Amino acid sequence: MKKVGFLLLIFCFQSSIFNWVNAQRQITTERIEVTNRLDEKPDAEAMAIMAKYKPSVDSIIAPILGESLVGMSAGRPESLLSNWAADVMVEFSDFSDGKKADLGIINVGGLRNNMPKGKVRRGDILLIAPFNNLLVVVSLKGSDLLSLFQDIAAVGGEGVSHEVQLVITKDGKLTDAKVSGQPIDPERIYRIATLNYLAEGNDRLYSMKKAVKLDTSNLYTRDCLMQSIERNKTITSKLEGRITVK
Repeated sequence: MKKVGFLLLIFCFQSSIFNWVNAQRQITTERIEVTNRLDEKPDAEAMAIMAKYKPSVDSIIAPILGESLVGMSAGRPESLLSNWAADVMVEFSDFSDGKKADLGIINVGGLRNNMPKGKVRRGDILLIAPFNNLLVVVSLKGSDLLSLFQDIAAVGGEGVSHEVQLVITKDGKLTDAKVSGQPIDPERIYRIATLNYLAEGNDRLYSMKKAVKLDTSNLYTRDCLMQSIERNKTITSKLEGRITVK
């Protein structure tokens, strides 16, 4: 009798699994691209709900910060947007001792939208840098900076500031590195303006965790980007061979 009960239990279990698998097979998915096409037939009820929030949202995203002379996007090994953003990190890096960092690094993956050509609004920067990342300055020995540059080479490039010149291979090896035109001194301490997210060694930049000192500001990186545009009025960017693949 126990054997029959056990077999009945197994049968019920198998039937349940079979029914569950069949139910999963009936699920279909569809990729919907979010474009202006979705605005052609807006849902009246949804629009009515959103209407009461629109004025307060517009007051946040609509103000014009300045103008960009070029459209910018982020990519590897080097890109207009990552170059500009990394330079801004250095621009605001004097928060602790009045001295700017030796270089700046920002992750390509953290730049989530493109910079438009022409008028730049607050909303554009909120789309580019939506995360609550703080600007920090990481102090690394030169030997560890070389390891960090190797981390960058391994992922095919990240955003680096104007002071940096790297040569990497297609298979992710670092073959040459300079800061401000000079080879890296293994014993020197270099100060790197970056995000607290990267200072924790995220996005495979493991060598950031070897910091001998970490200074943290109260500035969100998106606020640095906004303030830079307001301060300079007009911004631009160009490809300079900061990271060359050979």
